[in-house]
Amino acid sequence: MTIHQIRIYEIFEHNKQFFHDRFRDHAARIMKRHGFDLVGMWEAQTPERTEFVYLLRWPNIAAKETAWSAFMNDGEWAEIKRATSAAHGRLVGAIEDRDLSPTEYSPVLA
Repeated sequence: MTIHQIRIYEIFEHNKQFFHDRFRDHAARIMKRHGFDLVGMWEAQTPERTEFVYLLRWPNIAAKETAWSAFMNDGEWAEIKRATSAAHGRLVGAIEDRDLSPTEYSPVLA
């Protein structure tokens, strides 16, 4: 069954453009190389923080876990994170992650 995954990152106003540049120019490209299906990306504002929210689609949990493992162990991604953090400081605060399974009455059926 197809699942979706929602990721919510706390980002910081003083350096959020560097976060967006890194995600757009590097993370999304490397994620696709490892089989990520990026459905959409949004920015949200709450009274407490600015958030970057993105939605992923997976054929199953095993595919998600395999892709995430490959991405997190990708040498190019590790170097990009190191370099951008050194240049611009911490780009991400708290991270929330949820797997979403459609209800039987959802218009987004597997």
